[in-house]
Amino acid sequence: MEKPRTAAKQPAVLSLDPGTYYWCSCGRSRDQPFCDGSHQGTGFEPVEFIVKEKKDVALCQCKQTKTPPFCDGTHQTL
Repeated sequence: MEKPRTAAKQPAVLSLDPGTYYWCSCGRSRDQPFCDGSHQGTGFEPVEFIVKEKKDVALCQCKQTKTPPFCDGTHQTL
């Protein structure tokens, strides 16, 4: 399987409302850090995550995190 594309070398810090979200794991989405279906045919799948109450999150955009979809600081070593 190919490596994901690095969309950015910093997290997307967002305030999310309650709901279900789909994080882009391939790095191809034009709607970063969320999936827009660009992974079709790549072997990558979006990561579903649920926000139960409004909160601030840091979502990975380098696509190398060990804690998807959340940033773990790996971008600092790229």
